[in-house]
Amino acid sequence: MKKTTLWRSQDTTLVKDPLQRLWYARQTIEHGWSRAVLLHQIDTAAHERQGKAITNFARTLPEPRSDLAREVLKDPYHFDFLALGPAVKEEDVRRGLLEHLRDFLIELGSGFAYVGTRYHLEVGGQDYYLDLLFYHLRLRSFIVVELKLDSFEPEHAGKMNFYLSAVDDMLLHPEDRPSIGLILCRRKNRVIVEYSLRDTTRPMGVASYQLRRDVLPEPLRASLPSVEQIETELEQVGRKEEGP
Repeated sequence: MKKTTLWRSQDTTLVKDPLQRLWYARQTIEHGWSRAVLLHQIDTAAHERQGKAITNFARTLPEPRSDLAREVLKDPYHFDFLALGPAVKEEDVRRGLLEHLRDFLIELGSGFAYVGTRYHLEVGGQDYYLDLLFYHLRLRSFIVVELKLDSFEPEHAGKMNFYLSAVDDMLLHPEDRPSIGLILCRRKNRVIVEYSLRDTTRPMGVASYQLRRDVLPEPLRASLPSVEQIETELEQVGRKEEGP
């Protein structure tokens, strides 16, 4: 097993839950996070956001793939690296994510490969454009991402259902799995999302995103592990995986 590089920090944050430290340690080993990425994940409470998007995966995907797909998505997504003003447009967000593609991919998580933006599909002689198209290496699926500047609306699920049908028909290779949709919106009402996804036939999830992140409240910040504590967990997990 390749030795994981460890770092030292002066951070003395107290950690009440050792399971959180173990979660960050395992994620660091699995995804090869650098010190900067680890600090970002801790600072944005990644352990609380992972797997929290509202999805229909339990109904549209077989186990255990449904569980893996659910864990791939998070809620909310933090796009504070964009530094956009209040008069933002959807095109501003899309362009900003491409200009900061590395940060965007880090926030999306491991396994996402960028395919294109405003990806063109011709269906029935008409032109359609996907906001963002990715391929997920572990899921072996295309991931269609639609950005919405305002609140989630039921028609967003219908349009995504259409896009996924078109992508599966036009882009899939024999070894690919059915495509998955991710609708990113500024706000969402959970009840409306659940009703909208209830009878959809294609796998999709809905999550919110934040352009500016407030400082974490002190009680929450106090519950997060420091880098030094994560290093200790890394050493312990590494020794267990190396074996005697």
